Amino acid sequence: MRIGILQTGLAPEALATDMGDYPDMFAKLLAGHGFTFDTYRVVEMQFPTSVHDADGWLLTGSRHGAYEDHPFIPPLENFIRSAYAEAVPMVGVCFGHQIIAQALGGRVEKFKNGWAVGATDYDFGGKRLTLNAWHRDQVTKLPPDAEVIASNDFCANAALVYNDRAFTVQAHPEFRPEFVNGLMQTRGRGVVPDDLMAKAASRLADPLDDGTIANRIAKFFKQPREMHPAKPRV
Repeated sequence: MRIGILQTGLAPEALATDMGDYPDMFAKLLAGHGFTFDTYRVVEMQFPTSVHDADGWLLTGSRHGAYEDHPFIPPLENFIRSAYAEAVPMVGVCFGHQIIAQALGGRVEKFKNGWAVGATDYDFGGKRLTLNAWHRDQVTKLPPDAEVIASNDFCANAALVYNDRAFTVQAHPEFRPEFVNGLMQTRGRGVVPDDLMAKAASRLADPLDDGTIANRIAKFFKQPREMHPAKPRV
């Protein structure tokens, strides 16, 4: 199954050299599930020609806000709406979670209560899962088709499903602890409160449930649905 990765942001260069960029992280997260990947740097205006160029789409995280004025955001929202209408499945992570919600009628805002950083516990239908987080923005108004499937006291809309057409999570199952630690050094200082970074540092060794989310992403992409097949390569 071919998955198109819509890259909406770039990892810090100092970290990407050793740990890879976001598409590399997702390829590792989803290894063993039978996927092949094509990457489109939509943040640099590199878009697929059609929503049918892949069997499913994965939208990455980004340092940008979904509500900000960037050239790639309007065409990305149009692409999301087209994929949704054509029943081509989408998975969104962090910014991807937010931009799908915004494109389909929800609202994304800079959260008044601040940041979530590092290992964070979420309630997935009564089951506690621990995932790495790195965000201040949140989905604050749900789109009409969205159903909440995970939350915590800080983030009410932490994971959403839209029938069989989209599955999105606010957390970062692709982020390893060493990458979160690197983000704290490269992007956190002077931005994220020191006490919050200290708490995140204290949980760097906590076990993560990223494999559980990887399995759920794979199951979502592979579930039967009415959709058009991807176009063959020329």
